[in-house]
Amino acid sequence: MESTIFHIDVNSAFLSWEAVYRLAHKGGKQDLREIASAVGGDMTMRHGIILAKSIPAKRYGIKTGETILEAQRKCPNLVIVPPNYSLYEKCSAAFMNVLREYSDVVEQYSIDEAFVDMTSSVRLFGTLEEVAVQIKDSIHNKLGFTVNVGVSSSKLLAKMASDFKKPDMVHTLYPEEIPQKMWPLPVSDLFFVGRATAKKLFDLGIKTIGELAAADPMWLKGILKKQGEVIWGFANGVDVSPVLAEPPANKGYGNSTTTPYDVTDVETADRVLLALAETVGYRLRTDNVQASVVAVGIRYADLSYVSHQTVLKTATNLTWEIYQAACRLFLELWDHRPIRHLGIHTSRVREDGFFRQTTLFDEIDYEKLEKVDKTVDALRERYGMDTVMRATFLRQPIDHMSGGISREKRTVDYDKVKVQ
Repeated sequence: MESTIFHIDVNSAFLSWEAVYRLAHKGGKQDLREIASAVGGDMTMRHGIILAKSIPAKRYGIKTGETILEAQRKCPNLVIVPPNYSLYEKCSAAFMNVLREYSDVVEQYSIDEAFVDMTSSVRLFGTLEEVAVQIKDSIHNKLGFTVNVGVSSSKLLAKMASDFKKPDMVHTLYPEEIPQKMWPLPVSDLFFVGRATAKKLFDLGIKTIGELAAADPMWLKGILKKQGEVIWGFANGVDVSPVLAEPPANKGYGNSTTTPYDVTDVETADRVLLALAETVGYRLRTDNVQASVVAVGIRYADLSYVSHQTVLKTATNLTWEIYQAACRLFLELWDHRPIRHLGIHTSRVREDGFFRQTTLFDEIDYEKLEKVDKTVDALRERYGMDTVMRATFLRQPIDHMSGGISREKRTVDYDKVKVQ
């Protein structure tokens, strides 16, 4: 039996969720979705980029990922609101719960999109298009925001379909519809084709998905390596990946942070690395895994990037051990230029519980370090992340739990924000 796959994508997710929350719970009168508006980071914290924009803002040429200054030049009256990731996580969870009313096989692809395998359950609700409309309208009626639904026999084609005309639409893209609906599109619209690859394809004279589909796959592979083979298959609608209700195991854990000012000394850099080691170690311990490889990445003030990694003698999830490895890597890597961004990444992850190899000359009490980490984790989980803080972070601008979603982006004090 042919598979039936839906891809559901929230329209302008962060901005839509913000708009609905302000209208429903904060007495807002102005719908952010209907004006030129955007969700943007804090320029004072050097996170000043556009995270999401409204359809009216898109008409000004505003793009996700560009700086707020660039966006304001295009649209001087652009309304910018701060991000609230705690709200977005709640909206995302509610969104996924609605999808699970229609199928047990739901794969959350990102915070604002998911694949749903409707093969076994679609007949319980009606025809394919009827069910797609039901899901779309149910989300709108229950949660207040709109989605696009793509319908097909594979994940790739369903995702491509959901990206057709927006918002609040249902689109199909069955294999027999590929020549008519997908091949005329710009090659940059194809899944897995980023800006750099699109430019290479344009330089090769390939401007549409159809031209990519008609190209010689061996020629493409010779130029673009494995990716050439993959995107040729995608251009021809080839995709056999299943919808996974359970996410695959994490292959690596990492965090990075943009510093509030350029770092020019080892002491400050070490403090940032300690804050990152705190959060990376906590994530490893939460998932009951250990990592054998630690890497450090540095982005300098001129935006150039370098990284370096080391293989540990024994896999670990201890904050102290990750921190010590990161500090050694940093000293080997840093060339004394001003630093804008630091990151720690771990890989070669395995389940916790393996016996630690020690030697007669080992002076480190690993059992004590493990107990300290577990105690601190428990206190922070129960009473908040600031319950326990190392003294080195007192009266310092560096957040003692850095990385991931920064603290100022997790919540918004709406009493201080003017809600119109």
